[in-house]
Amino acid sequence: MKLYNTLTREVEEVKPLNTPNVTVYTCGPTVYDFAHIGHWFTYIRWDLLMRTLRAFEYEPKWAMNITDVGHLVSDADDGEDKLEKGARREGKTAWEVAEFYTKDFLDEMHSLNIQDPTYLTKATDHIAEQITLVQKLEEKGYTYVIDDGVYYDTSKFPSYGSFARLDIEEQQAGARVEYNKQKRNPTDFALWKFSPKDQKRDMEWDSPWGKGFPGWHIECSAMSMKYLGETLDIHTGGIDHIPIHHTNEIAQSEAVTGKRFSNMWLHSNHVLIEGEKISKSLGNGIRLQEVVAHKISLEAFRLHVLESHYRSQSKLSWDSLQAAHNRLKNWHATAVLRWQTVARPSINNTHTASDIVDSLKDALGDDLNTPAALALLSSAFAKFDTELIAESENTAFVAMLEQIDALLGLELSKQPDITDEQKELIADRETARKEKDWGKSDSLRDTLAEQKIGVRDTSHGAIWYRF
Repeated sequence: MKLYNTLTREVEEVKPLNTPNVTVYTCGPTVYDFAHIGHWFTYIRWDLLMRTLRAFEYEPKWAMNITDVGHLVSDADDGEDKLEKGARREGKTAWEVAEFYTKDFLDEMHSLNIQDPTYLTKATDHIAEQITLVQKLEEKGYTYVIDDGVYYDTSKFPSYGSFARLDIEEQQAGARVEYNKQKRNPTDFALWKFSPKDQKRDMEWDSPWGKGFPGWHIECSAMSMKYLGETLDIHTGGIDHIPIHHTNEIAQSEAVTGKRFSNMWLHSNHVLIEGEKISKSLGNGIRLQEVVAHKISLEAFRLHVLESHYRSQSKLSWDSLQAAHNRLKNWHATAVLRWQTVARPSINNTHTASDIVDSLKDALGDDLNTPAALALLSSAFAKFDTELIAESENTAFVAMLEQIDALLGLELSKQPDITDEQKELIADRETARKEKDWGKSDSLRDTLAEQKIGVRDTSHGAIWYRF
């Protein structure tokens, strides 16, 4: 299995430190507002990663954080904490805001058939671990204290910026006016922020440096190392995290351990709507409820996510979502062939079904090449639609559907049979056709259509499908 490693800018073989175990950390949501579909593109892709790892007989240990404190309104160290901002907006405490949006996130995650991580970790449950990590950095001489907090001195970490290939000198020369003149370097970042002296925060803790709260970056290092060890096999996140958040994670983690923080880094690219990336500031963050309101199923949305490669910029529109919805309906029509096998000799579809799964795995094992995987399935399903399924082939066909579901997180194998009454309507229509009673045949077709059942006539009889 091969993946593109942002660290080396090359596609590499997955080589876990302790095969078959593979440790994976994912930067999770900041729970101050509803997640939008740009977020869900990312999490569906990392769910696919877990499924693919399992298909290649790895045993992933997957940790994902819930940022419920410490993420300021910008990626810098100025402004208001997003949870405090959400609390002020909604007239609630920051704790109430975090609880509400965490539950909403998990509910939507499950509605998209995203599997639960092995460890789902909240920043507020790991304050002690974050303080300990800051203390270790302090002992090693990487920190300094100024009026608003404890900061990491990036000049003490010689390779700072190499991961993102940043030109630090150019950044220093072209730096905008600093909000905090006390910072030694523009790239320095907060490890622990002090509570404002003129107000009491909802979320604040005692520390060796004074009452306050952790910086955003320190939580991922503290929690990932607690649950997965000092060196990760794979770290995942959005491409926008490369220059700041992930660069800072590497600096603080490797400064403490003296070891590489993660051997592989995977990054999901932006989602574009009308040429613009999704962002709160642009107000173009479509929610899942809006997708459903357009009569697009969440399974179809998941399929649409898989239609683009995780490293490409994805272009989303209502037309593209509708196309995914139609594609999924076609796949469902193929899947329900399991309920209507035909009387003919086997034409070796048993072997074909096995080959399809192997080819699907090969595509996903090639840097999660989902466009190639889906093109393969569309071609294979078109062949099944033409040849239909013999009784002797059905066991292999159903097994294929189940394996596709396991890999892609779809529910093709769970498409139900029609009712006995509907089957009788189809049989009556077949009789009417044989008797050339076209009026009755058309009437029965219309009755089935009212029940969202369509039929197509083949040399083996009528084949039904759902609208």
